[in-house]
Amino acid sequence: MTLKVAGVVSFYMAAALVMVFVNKAVLNNAPNLPLLFLLVQLLIAVVLLHLSAAFSQKIEMPKFDVHVAKKLIPVVLVNIVGLVFNTLCLRDVEASFFQIARGLVLPLTIFVSCIHTRIAPTQKVLIAAAMVTIGFLVGVAPSSSVPQSATPSLLSLFYGVLSSFFIAVHAVLIKSSLPYCNNSTIQLAWWTNFGSALFLLPAVIIHGELALIISLIRSGIWDGTVFFWGSLVTGFFGFLLCVAGLLSIKVTSPITHMFSSAARSVIQTLLGVWIFNDLLTVNRGASILVISGGTMFYTWIKSIEPIPASGSPPHRTNDVEATGSETLLMKVSDDESLPREPSTDFPDEK
Repeated sequence: MTLKVAGVVSFYMAAALVMVFVNKAVLNNAPNLPLLFLLVQLLIAVVLLHLSAAFSQKIEMPKFDVHVAKKLIPVVLVNIVGLVFNTLCLRDVEASFFQIARGLVLPLTIFVSCIHTRIAPTQKVLIAAAMVTIGFLVGVAPSSSVPQSATPSLLSLFYGVLSSFFIAVHAVLIKSSLPYCNNSTIQLAWWTNFGSALFLLPAVIIHGELALIISLIRSGIWDGTVFFWGSLVTGFFGFLLCVAGLLSIKVTSPITHMFSSAARSVIQTLLGVWIFNDLLTVNRGASILVISGGTMFYTWIKSIEPIPASGSPPHRTNDVEATGSETLLMKVSDDESLPREPSTDFPDEK
């Protein structure tokens, strides 16, 4: 069992790290094509879901229903807006700083959940949120040791905060959207990916990215190898990350899952310094440690809380995903584009 857990955690961490750095490499290569890059990933996710359903009876694809589509518009819109801000944030900040720029995921999730449920958080939860917020502020605070070229712009930080906010809203909408998908997170994942692609396509055209890539290809000057291969790699590894996240939550405990996420944050920072020559200051290092510590503290708090008897949505009596894949819901990951990690009852500050 120890080897199994170690293998699952390693698989999860490797898939997540590949996603971050390949995403960053593509965005560095084609900074003017962020929406098109995201659209390609969404389409790859839809294709891979259909291929998986063809080879596994446990994966059930939904039938297109206009009534269901209308009901899911809010969660799809929130999902795609969050993804766009997530992608823009990753494009504009260093890979090692991305965790900090999106460090407010936990406090904002707690805040939105509190507004939605009208239940005040406990004192310990507030302490965890305060720890993460302090870690974020430490990381974004101006420092004379950071050169102008490595200083994140206010706009990029704004993207990070908005991305974190929409993650929080998305987490709330997921619960209310599941009943329209027969409580199948696989089906909700399909609707989210497919619907997001439909909404994003007009934005890609209006933003001029489709015309731009055609112009770049015809010019013969632009080397699109990184963009095209990177899109395929991130689409494929994003799908693997979805599976890896499921296995990590199913085989390990939430605490182990969160510790692996925290360890990945540290590794991601070090790799960012090594691969992209990112700057790592004392403030940024302390920020990542405090954010990870606050998130792990929150996870520990939630793990020892009693689970309400009515806290989970009703399941179908003949749910083909009842063996465990009911947790396989792609959500905005902290550092990936779609497909994303399965959602849990705690926000993964990935």
